[in-house]
Amino acid sequence: MPGRSPVPERRLQQPGTIAAERFESLEGVGRTFEFILGPGLSLNAAIARQLSKTNLKAAALVLEGGAFAPFHYLMPALSSDGYHAAWYSETFSPAGETRLLNGNATFGERDRAPFIHCHALWVQQDGKRCAGHILAHETIISRPIRATAWGVEEVRMVSEPDEETAFTLFHPLPAAPLAATTGTRTVIARVGPNEDIIETVEAICRKHGFAGATLRGGVGSLIGARYADGSTVDDIATEVFVTQGFVAAHAAGTHLEIAMVDTKGNITHGSLLRGENPVCITFELCLEEA
Repeated sequence: MPGRSPVPERRLQQPGTIAAERFESLEGVGRTFEFILGPGLSLNAAIARQLSKTNLKAAALVLEGGAFAPFHYLMPALSSDGYHAAWYSETFSPAGETRLLNGNATFGERDRAPFIHCHALWVQQDGKRCAGHILAHETIISRPIRATAWGVEEVRMVSEPDEETAFTLFHPLPAAPLAATTGTRTVIARVGPNEDIIETVEAICRKHGFAGATLRGGVGSLIGARYADGSTVDDIATEVFVTQGFVAAHAAGTHLEIAMVDTKGNITHGSLLRGENPVCITFELCLEEA
C-alpha cells in the first residue's frame, strides 16, 4: 500500500491519536417509517424531505428498487498521500439510467444541513453490476425507490472531523426529543477503526442492557473480510453494508451478513466470522432491542 502499511493482524495504522472509546453509542425510542422516494430530487434531498416529517434526527435506512439518472459514485481505494489509512477513487458517472438493487443509508446532518452516507448495489445501463459509495447530493432519482427508516429523536448523527482517522465521519450526539414517544429501545452507534465488528456490536448490546438486538441498516468499511463459508477478501479499503443481522449480547447467536466491494470492484456477500473482521475507517449502526 503506497505511503502506509498495515500493522499486524489486519490492523491499520491511523494518522491520529487513538481514541480511548472504541465505539460511541446512544439510546433512544425507536420509530419506523416506510415511504417512497419519488423521481426528480437528489437522493439526499428525497430522503431529507421524507424524514423532515418524522422528527427523526438519526436514522438507518434500507433502500430497494428504483433507478437513478444521472448517477455518480466512488469506489474504495488505497491511500497514496502517505497519511490516511485508506481513501476514495475518482468519481465514476456511468451513462444512462442506473437501476438500484438494494443498499443502506445513514441519515444525519453535516454543517447543520441534512446529510446521508449511502452504500449500495446497482446495475448500470450496460448491464454491469457494481457497488460502492453513492454521491447522494449529485445523484438524481429517476424511478421511485422503496425506503424503510429506523431512527430516534433523542440522538443526532452528526458528520464532523474525526481526529483518529482524519476523515469527516458520523458520530452520535445527544439531542432533546421534540415529543414524548413510545416504542422499542433503539441504539445509534459508530464503531472505530481496527475493532472487530461482531465483538463490538455485542459490547454495544451489553452496554445498553440488551439481551439481543436486530441490526437495522448499517454502513461502513472493513479491512477485507473473513466469511463463515471459508471465503476471504484480502484487501484494505472496502465499502460495506449490512444485509441482515442479529446480535446476542454474549456471543452465542450473533449473525451478521454483509455485501462488500473491494478496491478492484469485486463484490462479495456472506456471513462474517466473529473476531476476524476489523473495521477499516468507521461503521455506522442502528440496533433495535429484540
